[in-house]
Amino acid sequence: MQILDGKIVAQHVKDQLKTKTDLLLAQGKRGPHLAAILIGNNGASETYVASKVKTCNEIGFKSSLIRFKEDIAEPDLIAAIEQLNNDDDIDGILVQLPLPEQISEEKIINLINPDKDVDGFHPVSIGKMVQGLPAFIPATPYGIMLMLEHYKIETSGKHAVVIGRSNIVGRPMSILLSQNTYPGNCTVTVCHSRTNNLKEMCLQADIIVAALGKPGFLKADMVKEGAVVIDVGITRVADATKKSGFAIKGDVDFENVAPKCSYITPVPGGVGLMTIGALMMNTFNAAQQKK
Repeated sequence: MQILDGKIVAQHVKDQLKTKTDLLLAQGKRGPHLAAILIGNNGASETYVASKVKTCNEIGFKSSLIRFKEDIAEPDLIAAIEQLNNDDDIDGILVQLPLPEQISEEKIINLINPDKDVDGFHPVSIGKMVQGLPAFIPATPYGIMLMLEHYKIETSGKHAVVIGRSNIVGRPMSILLSQNTYPGNCTVTVCHSRTNNLKEMCLQADIIVAALGKPGFLKADMVKEGAVVIDVGITRVADATKKSGFAIKGDVDFENVAPKCSYITPVPGGVGLMTIGALMMNTFNAAQQKK
């Protein structure tokens, strides 16, 4: 069993981007610029955005953090995004989700200029990805693909089971794994809450991507020997032994599943770290497309 270490792969991605950005700056060109919009004071969102801003600083990107109060009116947020759309100095726009209930998530995602959609959520980005065209890929699936590539994991002809069908992870993950690329060329089964024979499906899988948001859901008796298991789950669970009062748990019963695997991602320290690296890749590519 080998751990797929998100810290190592993410650092590799960041080192590559820093080298490329340093070269741009040495040539008198500007580095990529990411604008992040954060609404309210959600603890998890604060942490995620702070990590993204910190990473920008580490690799030479410029970042702008735009904060709004929880009660911001939708027209005011729309106006802010339109301003960023029209700002030639901004390469990528990130609106941290979830949004307050008075804001339409769909409307906001659709409003972002597809050329600056570094989260890869815009219908134009998704459409291009489905067709196999160059596109901004949602950061978590993109990060998983970068990890599979880094560890040279064989995917061609393998049966991949994706548990979860969200537009952010499950659905794009299934598309990417089925494409005629490396990593890719898998036969993909998408499972979800209405799948009757989920255990049987998982036992057939060479690769399992667990992305359903239920801590410890994937048990050892659902995984065959030698499988590759990718754990996308990241849920705060109360834990009195921790100083913070909670522990971060994935969707996989890691302790019992890991001994059966050829490769497995830990939580924390796996997919989550790759998500930020992938976002930075999208931002760099967005800046390059403008040249």
